[in-house]
Amino acid sequence: MTSQPTTRTVRVFRYDPAKGGDGHFDTYTLDIPAPETTTILDVLLRLQREQDPSISFRFACRVNMCGSCGMVINGREALACKTNVAHLPPAQDITIRPLNHFPVIKDLVVDMEPFFAKYEDALPFFEPAKAHDEPYVIKPDDKARVDIGMATDCIACGCCVSSCTMVNHHAGYAGPAALNRAFTLLADERDGLFEARLTRALDSCYACRTEFNCTEVCPKQISGTRAIKYIQRLALKHLKSLKPLPAHPAEDKAKDPAKAGVKAAAAGASSTGCSCGGHHAAPAAPTPTAASPDATACPPSDPGTVCASRRSFLTAAVGAGTVAVLGGILGTAALAPTMGRTPAQWVPVAPLKDIPVGDISTLPLGYTRRQAFHSEQVQTSVLVRHDAPGQVLCFGNSCPHLGCAVSWDPLSSRFKCACHGGAFDRDGNVIAGPPPKGLNRLPWKIEDGILKVEVV
Repeated sequence: MTSQPTTRTVRVFRYDPAKGGDGHFDTYTLDIPAPETTTILDVLLRLQREQDPSISFRFACRVNMCGSCGMVINGREALACKTNVAHLPPAQDITIRPLNHFPVIKDLVVDMEPFFAKYEDALPFFEPAKAHDEPYVIKPDDKARVDIGMATDCIACGCCVSSCTMVNHHAGYAGPAALNRAFTLLADERDGLFEARLTRALDSCYACRTEFNCTEVCPKQISGTRAIKYIQRLALKHLKSLKPLPAHPAEDKAKDPAKAGVKAAAAGASSTGCSCGGHHAAPAAPTPTAASPDATACPPSDPGTVCASRRSFLTAAVGAGTVAVLGGILGTAALAPTMGRTPAQWVPVAPLKDIPVGDISTLPLGYTRRQAFHSEQVQTSVLVRHDAPGQVLCFGNSCPHLGCAVSWDPLSSRFKCACHGGAFDRDGNVIAGPPPKGLNRLPWKIEDGILKVEVV
């Protein structure tokens, strides 16, 4: 029933460290007869097998849970294994390049070391404040558990950092992923490192400009912006109890490059300073300017971009009363609206006459999801079982186990997903694998001959 062309032009960023340079794009032509069920990772694997075995890219699980295939697809950060070709405009070329702000190792493979070094700065491990009897029961409706929500599902793919425009302007900025991890622990009342963790997060959380880019691209639909706003509120509330940290090596570099080298070495040998050991100021691996502009420098000529501590500004300029007022404003205007329920909406799928009767079809679904003052474009798929004219069942294509994409397999007459062999019958009931429940059935209706489903 699809009218999309089956032949697509694919442009892949190429960079060979042996040759150096800024890199370039190679163009390939590929026939893709089933764009609804063909992922960008499938496209790359076919290009590697059929046309160019030298293309380098990283992947592992293929079910949206390891995060290793994060890249920029048609200008937007995404997982290659989660992005279907049908999610991209059929009239456009498919352009694939490596994540921004990361040193490029080869082609689409980036060096994740700077990402995980900043992740470590946020003290991403749980340190209990006191011993508890195990298992420790946390009720689903516990307020702290509700606040944390799905933020613990982060797979550290780096898409949020790549999309963040502020990462490139503040060398010491931890970025959305590290701050999201800090948020999940700061919101946990059992955490024994609250002040230390909040002190580290404070140097970063005010670098955020609330652009929601990280929220837009997160493949797990986690709002890094929401996490950062939560930390900002905590920082204002606990400002007096926070103790200053030694200057970050990047700050010293901006003021005195010679002094920065000494400080960076000292920081690496001391546990009282930044645990990164000066990695933020370290020279990066070969980094083509087309894909990853230099994120290590802090322009000294522009006072607005020098990594000055937000703590010093706050302690000098903000009194306790102002802090309370700002905390209330931030909590109400920035955080509270994002924690409200996302309203459901009816979204058109396709004309019912175009959906084959007696078959199960995988159809692309695109819509705008709005929550408070934020909106995002959602590209997904819906599984439609059309038994007889007017008799329809609609299922979401997300596996209730790990969220990987589910597709209909006509040979075995079952829905299948790749996560540990999960399978569902024609009614969406679990018949194999670990999924804890059946496929999510979507409410549907027919209006003017158009099939519509209700989504959140």
